[in-house]
Amino acid sequence: MYTLALVGGGPASLFMLKRIVEAKLTKYKIHIFERHGKLGAGMPYSHYGASHEHIANVSANEIPYIKTPVKEWIAQAPKSLLRDFDMKESSFNEYKVLPRLLLGKYLRDQFKLLLKEAKKSGIKTEIHLQTDVVNIMDNENAEKVCITLKNGEKLSFDKVIICTGHSFPKERERKLKGWFDSPYPPKKIARSINYTVAIRGASLTAIDAIRTLARSNGKFTHGFDNQYSYHVKKSSKGFKIKLLSLGGLLPGVRFHLDDTRPDPTLLFSTDEIESIKRQNHGFIPLDYVYDQNFRKILREKQPGLHLETKGKSLEEFMRFMMEKRKNTEPFKLFKEEYEEAEKSIKTHESIVWKETLSDLSYVINYSIKHFSAEDLLRFKTSLSPLISLIIAFVPQSSAREVLALHQAGVLELVDVDKESRVEPAEEGGCIYTYRDKQKRKKKEHFKLFVDALGQKPFFFRKLPFKGLIDKNTLSPAYLNFADQENAIKEFEEGNKDVHKDVSGIYTLHLPGISINDNFQPLNQYGFANPRLHFMAVPYITGLNPDYSGLDFCEVASNKILLKLMNP
Repeated sequence: MYTLALVGGGPASLFMLKRIVEAKLTKYKIHIFERHGKLGAGMPYSHYGASHEHIANVSANEIPYIKTPVKEWIAQAPKSLLRDFDMKESSFNEYKVLPRLLLGKYLRDQFKLLLKEAKKSGIKTEIHLQTDVVNIMDNENAEKVCITLKNGEKLSFDKVIICTGHSFPKERERKLKGWFDSPYPPKKIARSINYTVAIRGASLTAIDAIRTLARSNGKFTHGFDNQYSYHVKKSSKGFKIKLLSLGGLLPGVRFHLDDTRPDPTLLFSTDEIESIKRQNHGFIPLDYVYDQNFRKILREKQPGLHLETKGKSLEEFMRFMMEKRKNTEPFKLFKEEYEEAEKSIKTHESIVWKETLSDLSYVINYSIKHFSAEDLLRFKTSLSPLISLIIAFVPQSSAREVLALHQAGVLELVDVDKESRVEPAEEGGCIYTYRDKQKRKKKEHFKLFVDALGQKPFFFRKLPFKGLIDKNTLSPAYLNFADQENAIKEFEEGNKDVHKDVSGIYTLHLPGISINDNFQPLNQYGFANPRLHFMAVPYITGLNPDYSGLDFCEVASNKILLKLMNP
């Protein structure tokens, strides 16, 4: 009997247990450590990351299968639970998104079913709730991993999978009045205010903050003309929100997807990866992935756009698509995309180029660790900005509320420059300094500031488990340059992520740790640790910058399972 610890009891742990139960891995006794009191929901789908007003950006039919389909679970759910979320089983539509807290309840119930099935299958499990893991250390000689709990207890395991999920440290907000490092948990910003709030960013995280603040200071009404309106309450008549966003663009609205979940066959197999790398000096070229997983599919499914952009390089195509967005007033574009998405959902017809771009993002995410540094820099400047906008998949209800707030004069979007900065104000809140579109310097004081840039990556020295760093079990994430001349140029132009080692070789350093395709951490010599796996996105985001939640859990858990079965 081997021992396996899952550190964290949220969705990553849920999908890992699902794989173990499906494979009937009775040779492992499973220990699950969760710092809070319940399993399954994690941060995004519990009160730590959501309130009643928050909506998931995936529909019920897009949620990976666990034990019970969502539609069947809704049919069996207590009427009181559905009433709590203003839902009726008879009107349930699996193409619509779910409230995040309701989805969290579903995930918790699925976890319970998996634990029951594990017991029936002879898989032993031990649950450690309200148990905080404060350190992890690998003992290579003993071939064990030691976990230290907050109460000082130490336990050893044959395998450890780190499933701690999202993390939003409260570094400044503990000390500063009117400053929030994130909008989570939402109840901390659910306050009645009579002034303008600054929110940094315009992503899904920002929309979470908007939904909470809007309900604390007014209400939405739904008219007979199917229009949403927002009304500020009297005590909050000065309430306004300014979104300060680099680029000044709003995220894309969720539309109908022909393929409800990413297709695992789109990913390169191990043999394909090695073959491509042999033909391309040890790298997977970004242009190859772009041609195979975007241009080729676009030619088949949307020949008009393919012809219109024929001959354009990756950079030229992305500029072409971004210009269309930048030349339209943001809220006007947002409304047009909302109407386009509504039509897509009603007719069950996808927006082809957007879905194809989503598939491209999925493939790139699992290929980045095989890119050259040059291609990663290209990806960040050309492709990533468009991808992050299009596949945000803002739910329709959120889009309606954003438009209603803007129409009411409550919500404004400000395009800030790269040199913009935000600093604490002595009297509380922040001082935001930036240049607007007309290059005029602005310096504004806000009594309340919410940082809504989303999940920030953890840099190597800030990882919480110091035992893994101090013993050189892990190494910082990096990529090699295909041409050292390009590295030298980047270095001389001031790219602080380009480092020079003692032998004079330049590499591009990235957030988080080095991992392989099986999510095993690599040490400083490039060797994979056979006892450890990482599913916690903030720690691996440099080489695996995925942000798709449950889909990531499904894919990563399968790769780890295959390694557990074939060490």
